[in-house]
Amino acid sequence: MIVGDILNQFSDKGLTINEGIAIDARIVKSASRPVSNKTLEKIRVKRETPEGKLDKTGKPLKFARDIESNWTIKNKKNYYGLKEHASVDAKYGFVLATALSPASVNDTNYLPYCTLYSRHIKHALAIVYADKGYAGEPNRTFLAMNKLKDGIMRKDTKTAKLTEHEIERNKKISKVRYIVEQYFGLSHLHDNGQRARFTTIDKNNIDIWFRQVAFNIKRGFNIFQRLSTA
Repeated sequence: MIVGDILNQFSDKGLTINEGIAIDARIVKSASRPVSNKTLEKIRVKRETPEGKLDKTGKPLKFARDIESNWTIKNKKNYYGLKEHASVDAKYGFVLATALSPASVNDTNYLPYCTLYSRHIKHALAIVYADKGYAGEPNRTFLAMNKLKDGIMRKDTKTAKLTEHEIERNKKISKVRYIVEQYFGLSHLHDNGQRARFTTIDKNNIDIWFRQVAFNIKRGFNIFQRLSTA
């Protein structure tokens, strides 16, 4: 609700927000030290027992290892952590929705979530941009059912290569959807956004929602400052 309140104030001051959104995901390293899948499973099993919920003195655990993160491979490198799924306003770069999942979750599963939770203001959402990782019939059907334009990049399939038209279309989309990567880059540079601060998804979700609000407020002020001096 806070995100919506802030964006509506910016909208009332003349900014056209969320006509188009760009969706992407990034790896967020766990707050805990990485362990093997075998060790992680042992910890999970123990955590389900009564003694596994207590510390060495027999009191309820206050701080515990992250057991919700898991392993994934990106660009031939192994990562242990979570994945942040985000949607960003394609015009001004406001963060509209974010959610965390275990790192191994497929990006494409979160396109509907990020789209639906991007609707904060009265302006109707028109188009959803995303890279090739979100290509596929389920997401195209979702956009069609919700009367949204399809801005998902296309990729080669087993039965067909991209046409010249599709290649050019991908290039045009990439020039728009970069803005979500800009958000990832800025939060990485100024807010250590590439690493989780807590050991549960719920706590980290609350944390990124507050950081999302701060990011949008700062971005809004910067935009209005530029407009006032233009």
